[in-house]
Amino acid sequence: MSILNAENITHSFGGRQILEDASFRLLKGEHIGLIGANGEGKSTFLRIITGDLQPDEGTVEWCRHITYGYLDQYSTLGKGKTIRDVLRDAFSHLSNLEKEMMEIYEKMADASDDEIASMMEDVGEMQEILDSSGYYTIDTKISEYANGLGLSEIGLDRDVTELSGGQRAKVLLAKVLLENPMILILDEPTNFLDENHINWLTGFLQDYENAFILVSHDIPFLTKVTNVIYHLENTILTRYKGTYDDFLRMYDLKKQQVEQAYKKQQKKIADLEEFVAKNKARAATATLARSRQRELDKMDRISLAPEKVKPTFSFKTDRTPGRVVISAKDMVIGYDSPLTKKIDLTIERNKKIAIKGVNGLGKSTLLKTLLKIIPPIEGSIEHDQFINVGYFEQEESASDKTALQEFWDEFPSLTNAEARAALAKCGLTTEHITSQMRVLSGGENAKVRLCKIMQNPANILVLDEPTNHLDIMAKEELAKAIREFKGTVLLVCHESEFYQGVVDEIWDVSDWSTKIV
Repeated sequence: MSILNAENITHSFGGRQILEDASFRLLKGEHIGLIGANGEGKSTFLRIITGDLQPDEGTVEWCRHITYGYLDQYSTLGKGKTIRDVLRDAFSHLSNLEKEMMEIYEKMADASDDEIASMMEDVGEMQEILDSSGYYTIDTKISEYANGLGLSEIGLDRDVTELSGGQRAKVLLAKVLLENPMILILDEPTNFLDENHINWLTGFLQDYENAFILVSHDIPFLTKVTNVIYHLENTILTRYKGTYDDFLRMYDLKKQQVEQAYKKQQKKIADLEEFVAKNKARAATATLARSRQRELDKMDRISLAPEKVKPTFSFKTDRTPGRVVISAKDMVIGYDSPLTKKIDLTIERNKKIAIKGVNGLGKSTLLKTLLKIIPPIEGSIEHDQFINVGYFEQEESASDKTALQEFWDEFPSLTNAEARAALAKCGLTTEHITSQMRVLSGGENAKVRLCKIMQNPANILVLDEPTNHLDIMAKEELAKAIREFKGTVLLVCHESEFYQGVVDEIWDVSDWSTKIV
């Protein structure tokens, strides 16, 4: 049974074609992975099927009475609520139903016997809905989901205005899952989850009986939870039945077949053109030449897809510092209260270190403390006198400036051509470069920020979740650039597949935490 049908969707944005005659269907129980490189238009397509954006052409038709929950990259939370309040909002329709039921009970005092009979029938139906929906155990369910996604560690009575962007994303994810819609639509749900929470979400989606559409660049996660792949490339949306590995095989086979057909057709075109050129002027063969020309004119010509713009990342190395780059003695990190016990750390020159641990234990706080952006609660931190840091922060607000202006403002000595060339090297097209930072996809935004870091020489890279939003090709290039960097690296990343073979050491912040994990 088809739940959703999108037919002949065509859409452009800022003069750039995003979708061309794209069709999509969602069947009951399908777990769909929507994949494609950064900037191909995956999030735009989700906005179209949810009605947030009207396509230039085409139709979107949902099955009647279908409910869906949509988590996008730009979802927001209202002010003045606790995490618990937001999660309870997932059951607001049931709360309203209970309120309506209680009002009917109150009206029974002044009702006739016939009216009471009718009212009892109504409240019976309402009570059945509340019981079957688990309304009277919602606090238990909220606790289960909050534990699974790490919200209990933050504190369910915490005001949402005090949360980081990553914490807000987890609250929104938990709320969407608690709503238990008939269809889930999730855009990059693992970006702010650590390994434990990704495992919990993986189990949840594997057992999810309803259909869902998932956008993710986390291939191990995607592979475990999907059974259909839709691939968006060069405005074309293609459906592949099976796992991500099945998609790769079919995609490569299809690409080879198109290339072979293209070569065969190009040879035929060359032969026909040569025949026409040689014979069109001779009276004896002019008719044959005109026939060959008609064949050429009617030919449905095969075109090869343009090669994807491949990013090239390379970090410039500054002068060599001393043997110990950063050292910490009796350091305790935190803001209002300690997050760790006393820590002694020594970071030596050219060491590459990955930092892992459950969210909320202070990975980002540790980086900022080691960089002296925030002071430690206790202890001391020493830097080598020649330290020069390239810092990629996990969260950075996007401005109204274009990507070019954002970059140029920081490096005004560059010419227009030099600034454009630097951004293009990171895989950004002319359309990306001339778009506002706030309308770029998360992956395109990250590439601009990485480009700024690469412009300045550094002898230590501090990268806080740099792979969030990046597509597969960009991740591979970033891992290569980190491996080749002749300096020290501190890397926070929830994707162990990314940093394996890249780093020398792995630190687990749970070893120092004062929290019980």
